[in-house]
Amino acid sequence: MSTYNKRRQHRTLGVVKLHKEVLRIILPILLIISSLSASAIVVRHDVNDKKYIADATDFAPLATLYVDGAHGTLIKPDWIVTAAHATFCISPDSYLRLNNGYHKVESVFVHKDYQPGKSHDIALIKLVNPISNVKPANLYEQTDELAKITWFIGVGGTGNGLTGQIVDHFENGGVLRKAQNKIEQAEGPLLKFKFDRDDVALPFEGVSGGGDSGGPAYSTIDGMHYLLGISSRVEGGDIGKYGVMEVYSRVSFFKHWIEKITAGEETVQQQLAVPKLARLPAGLTEQILPEVCADISLKPNAV
Repeated sequence: MSTYNKRRQHRTLGVVKLHKEVLRIILPILLIISSLSASAIVVRHDVNDKKYIADATDFAPLATLYVDGAHGTLIKPDWIVTAAHATFCISPDSYLRLNNGYHKVESVFVHKDYQPGKSHDIALIKLVNPISNVKPANLYEQTDELAKITWFIGVGGTGNGLTGQIVDHFENGGVLRKAQNKIEQAEGPLLKFKFDRDDVALPFEGVSGGGDSGGPAYSTIDGMHYLLGISSRVEGGDIGKYGVMEVYSRVSFFKHWIEKITAGEETVQQQLAVPKLARLPAGLTEQILPEVCADISLKPNAV
């Protein structure tokens, strides 16, 4: 049993019931349906799931935002990029986990043009202290992403293309998986790829499941990781089932924005970003947000 679940057992029955409802129902809706996204791995039905199991060293810049998932990518020693919609419980003094360590948040920058379920689903998180023992991922600068094969990785929900997601990100228990897919659309701020099957599928074809919004789509070239996309949402089908289309925020499109924000000029940052979501994801209210965040936030001293 996780430390998080042990803590919950000591709360009153009413609070436990509330948090079961919030964490078992609202958060999957937030991270999968309302956000129409995530980035854990749903796999081919005809390939053994164990072949998708990943190690943290497969993509060392992977950051985790909450106790049961949601991700970001280290792109500078003190900067992490993620999906805007995944930052609803991230604020100054929050903690992220990366390379088995906890790192304190200094500030959050949500793209000012973020439109939930549509576009500009990107945010940057500034850390109080730089991370020196992990090499950041490189931003992919070219606009030739179409037809490229990309990998993605995460700890959220899983299943296969026939069943869709049948194990949620709580039940997955932090098991890390990675899969690959081919980019079918690269237009404006978005990258898209589809979950194919049988002979047209890649050997380790897969798509996102629930619980890891903000995770990376990346390629490794000459031993260097390049970040191409950021998990945003799904469209055109059921989550995790064959035929569903994945939508990622396109890093090459947002490279200029990223560079402007990370340059650190406060006036420019205020022009291009806001410090938090203007509107909470569906299912969350300002009244229950503190309780939700208290339960899912990472705490370095938790036992």
